[in-house]
Amino acid sequence: MQPSQPAATLFVPDGLEPAAALGRTTHLGVGAHPDDLEFMTWHGILECYRNPDRWFCGVVVTDGARSPRAEGFAGLSDEQMRKVRESEQREAATIGDYGALAMLGFSSAAIRPRSLELDRDLDQLLAATRPEVVYTHNPADKHETHVAVCLHVLRALRRMPVEQRPRAVFGCEVWRGLDWMRDDEDKRVFDVGGREVLFEKLMGVFESQIAGGKRYDLATLGRRRANATYQQPRETDSASLAELAMDLTPLVTDPSLSVRDHVLGLIARFRDEVSERLGALEAGAREE
Repeated sequence: MQPSQPAATLFVPDGLEPAAALGRTTHLGVGAHPDDLEFMTWHGILECYRNPDRWFCGVVVTDGARSPRAEGFAGLSDEQMRKVRESEQREAATIGDYGALAMLGFSSAAIRPRSLELDRDLDQLLAATRPEVVYTHNPADKHETHVAVCLHVLRALRRMPVEQRPRAVFGCEVWRGLDWMRDDEDKRVFDVGGREVLFEKLMGVFESQIAGGKRYDLATLGRRRANATYQQPRETDSASLAELAMDLTPLVTDPSLSVRDHVLGLIARFRDEVSERLGALEAGAREE
């Protein structure tokens, strides 16, 4: 592929030829910033980890140059910070046994609300990888850049020939949890227990962010534990760690669907669930 940004890089941890490395992809993760993949796509990484038949390809859209910085990173220029974050991301790709890592090198501002250059880069990546499963941000995320990346990914998937589209597309948690979604076909609950040490290592490489006063590593692990425990109030825990995701597959299967209307529909179902429960309990209290 020919990326549009001068700072774009492609890293293959095991040294395989780039086209072959991309071509073996089965699970593709697309995150906005360096470290997003390691904080939101545990399921995809775990599905592929040291599995010769499955390969995770990570895509990082922005360069991280404008990241907040403190402690030993406080005096770094934007270019120096970009290099630090690229180095951290490459280390994570090596630890996680990724099949490939594509860092596209955009600034956050350049992709909001839309970038035709990013559209072209994603089209090339999807043609080269043709993944079975795709993970990206969810469209109800609190972070504007995350939502912009999600929308770019959905549009790119919709542009693919029908027979080449992935069988599943998931929107993952970062700057907003997904425990509010109803426990039905709209929400996926992934058991990601059993590899806690691996994920601690993956998250721990992003020292430039953790040193800045944001304990993303502890918060992410805590969220996974909370997801597992608070998923079902009347059952014992079936997993030690759980990752929640919004099923975005219908938005790719039927490109005519509005992303906004789809998300508002999920919110409406949550509202109705709460309303029905409160209504029934209030009615019962009045009858007593």
